[in-house]
Amino acid sequence: MNKKTKLIHGGHTTDDYTGAVTTPIYQTSTYLQDDIGDLRQGYEYSRTANPTRSSVESVIATLENGKHGFAFSSGVAAISAVVMLLDKGDHIILNSDVYGGTYRALTKVFTRFGIEVDFVDTTHTDSIVQAIRPTTKMLFIETPSNPLLRVTDIKKSAEIAKEHGLISVVDNTFMTPYYQNPLDLGIDIVLHSATKYLGGHSDVVAGLVATSDDKLAERLAFISNSTGGILGPQDSYLLVRGIKTLGLRMEQINRSVIEIIKMLQEHPAVQQVFHPSIESHLNHDVHMAQADGHTGVIAFEVKDTESAKQLIKATSYYTLAESLGAVESLISVPALMTHASIPADIRAKEGITDGLVRISVGIEDTEDLVDDLKQALDTL
Repeated sequence: MNKKTKLIHGGHTTDDYTGAVTTPIYQTSTYLQDDIGDLRQGYEYSRTANPTRSSVESVIATLENGKHGFAFSSGVAAISAVVMLLDKGDHIILNSDVYGGTYRALTKVFTRFGIEVDFVDTTHTDSIVQAIRPTTKMLFIETPSNPLLRVTDIKKSAEIAKEHGLISVVDNTFMTPYYQNPLDLGIDIVLHSATKYLGGHSDVVAGLVATSDDKLAERLAFISNSTGGILGPQDSYLLVRGIKTLGLRMEQINRSVIEIIKMLQEHPAVQQVFHPSIESHLNHDVHMAQADGHTGVIAFEVKDTESAKQLIKATSYYTLAESLGAVESLISVPALMTHASIPADIRAKEGITDGLVRISVGIEDTEDLVDDLKQALDTL
């Protein structure tokens, strides 16, 4: 089945009762039992399961070529549920330029419960091997990473994890299942901040997880039910609806990304451009081998913070806001926004400079986006 068709039909079902083509919103907390323990379609209480949530969970499992899906109230809630697979004293390895929210959760929350954390340069898989301890239980990578779009070899990472008995996890938010499927490359768990591309319209906060491992799925289901960070029916419906247009959106975004990068590389006010589609980008060949397209996130450097602020004020079609993956183009300064929770010395070490600008390309007209960003850069 072609991926575009899969987005419409994969995992989606019509309503058994009415035949409704779209997923109904089951706005209920509990369900009638015909007798004690005699459940209709297995539904008992909406923290445990809800038909609307079940629909989006089926969809993400299908799109990621997995067997089990789980929907959470945010991307960080999804990440937290996955990290809860670990026990006190366990060690987790993550890529060094991980998303600020992930960094904050791991270093400020989970370390308090005895989880040990190391951030390493996973673009070189030898660094992963060197960081493994007897207590290491999980390898967690973003590829491309946020915000510098660094690429990690998914297949090699999965092989290393299996060799050392680690649970392997990929945050696939930037690529979506339309362009990259980590489970097919041997990864145990794939997750998304579905707030971003999957929802796609800046109107839902959600997280999704998929796996083909039955034992991990059983544990994740227990964690989801026990901790309660589940996705509500209204947001589940919005997510199911948003996913159906993912292919159309990603293809338009990709067309614009190529043209915007060309302009950025030629502009004198831009010191460096970061994107895995660029041939000189570290691990470009790896990215092209493991993905079918590109993320709509581009990072580039201007002189300093003041230049970045001036640039943002001069744009018309780029909205100053955190997040990414929406129909509207967004612009931000990671050091002051999404990655502000990371200490300045660590940001500097990882190359997240004060003049780094991150844009998330939307589905506006390509020429309008190129021209608007160029005229803003011309003011510097």
